[in-house]
Amino acid sequence: MSDSKRVAVVTGSNKGIGFATVRALCKNFDGDVYVTARDEGRGQQAVQDLEKENLHPKFHQLDITSKESIDKLKEFLEKNYGGLDILVNNAAIAYKMKSTVPFSEQAEVSLGCNFFGTVDVCDALFPLLRPHSRVVHVASRAGTITLGNMGKELVSKFRSSTLTQTELISLMNQFVSDVKAGNRDANGWHNSAYGTSKLGVIALTAVQARAMAGDSREDILINCCCPGNVATDMYPQGLKTPDQGAETPVYLALLPVNAGKPQGEFLGEKKVIPWLIDGAGMNFDPL
Repeated sequence: MSDSKRVAVVTGSNKGIGFATVRALCKNFDGDVYVTARDEGRGQQAVQDLEKENLHPKFHQLDITSKESIDKLKEFLEKNYGGLDILVNNAAIAYKMKSTVPFSEQAEVSLGCNFFGTVDVCDALFPLLRPHSRVVHVASRAGTITLGNMGKELVSKFRSSTLTQTELISLMNQFVSDVKAGNRDANGWHNSAYGTSKLGVIALTAVQARAMAGDSREDILINCCCPGNVATDMYPQGLKTPDQGAETPVYLALLPVNAGKPQGEFLGEKKVIPWLIDGAGMNFDPL
C-alpha cells in the first residue's frame, strides 16, 4: 500500500466529458488518474487513446449500478493507495427524446444510475477521502429546470436547508413510485426522468456538504456542476466540445488546498448558480 501516492477517479470516463476530464487531470494533477467504465474493453481503449497523447491514465472497471463492482474499486483503492484524493462522479445515462421505452422504466433506470448509483459510489468511497480531497458531481441545469416545474410542496422539500440523505432518497423513490402508479402529475412531479435524477444529484451535493462540516478530516470540498451544452453521444447537438465541458468539473476537482469554497454548491461556467432556499423564496437560475 502506498499512502503517499495521490489518486483521482473519474466515473464513466471512457468517452465524452468523463474522458476529457481524465485528459485534463492527467495534465494537471500530481498523482494517478483512473479511467473507469462498465466495459473493460472500452475503458482500456480510452487509456490507449490517451497514451497516444503522451498521457498515462490507469484503468479500473466500474459499473455504478453494481454494488459489487463499487466494492471492488473501493478495495483496490484502499489496498493500493490507502485513500482517495479526487472523485468525479460523471457516469450517467439519458434516454433520447424519441425513446419508446415506457416512462416508468425510464424513471427507474435513470434514477437507478444517475442518482442511486452516485449515492452508492459516495457511500462506499467517502470513507477513503483524505484531508483536502475534492468531490465533483456532474449534474445538469436540467435539474434546476425540473425543480422550477414541480409543485410547491416538492420544491420546498428539495430546497430545504435541513434535508437529509435519507429524506432525499425517500423523495427519489417516491418519484419512481408515483410514476409507476400514474400519480406523477397529480403529486407535482415534472415529466423529466433525467432532470429529476440530476435534481437529486444537486440536492445530494448540499446534503453531503452539510454532513462533511462535522467530519474530522479537514478541507474536503464537495460540489456539483453543469458542464454546459456539450456535444456527446447523450446530446449530439451540443455546441461545446467535451474538453470545454470538462473545464468546470476540472476546476472544482483542482480547487487549491484550504480554498474553503465553493462548498455544497451548483456551478456552471465556474460560477455558483444559486438554487437553495435563501430567505427570499424561489431564487435560482434555471437557464
